[in-house]
Amino acid sequence: MAQPGVPGGPSEQLDLPCGETIHTHDLDLGVREFECDCGDRHAVVMDLHPLGRFVPEFLVDVLRQTIETDDEFEEFTTAHMMGMVTEEFPDQLVSADSSEDGQVGYALVWVSDFGARRLHEIVVELVIELMEHAVSHADDDSALSEFEGYMNDFDVDEFVEEYREEREFESEHDSAV
Repeated sequence: MAQPGVPGGPSEQLDLPCGETIHTHDLDLGVREFECDCGDRHAVVMDLHPLGRFVPEFLVDVLRQTIETDDEFEEFTTAHMMGMVTEEFPDQLVSADSSEDGQVGYALVWVSDFGARRLHEIVVELVIELMEHAVSHADDDSALSEFEGYMNDFDVDEFVEEYREEREFESEHDSAV
């Protein structure tokens, strides 16, 4: 049985980038963001949160079909996306592996130094970079040119605003559009 203060136990602590500390057991499965004692809001992502939280399902399907994973996951997941965010912002994101703790309901959790909306923008920007990288390897200059043309007209802030309006983010039962 897990003991308080022992990793995986009921008092697993997560030291946030802002300097505050939270307990993983305080993170409800439905939480997407919380107001911290530091005064800021921090985004929360759990491995069981769908990628559709950030981008439309058709794009999730494309990502899963085209990206081969080389780990224990069979397909591209939220964990992979959060790994990309962690690479870009290593000092602004912390994570905990709670896979041995059957009391929390998730295996992995990430908490960012920024709010949920900013995290959403970052994820969309990273997906665009990933798509641009893939198109650049197609050896088709016209496809790359066409993609870059679309991206010149694409407004990340506007997309995130509209996407968040279309989704129900006020409860743990948000659904894909």
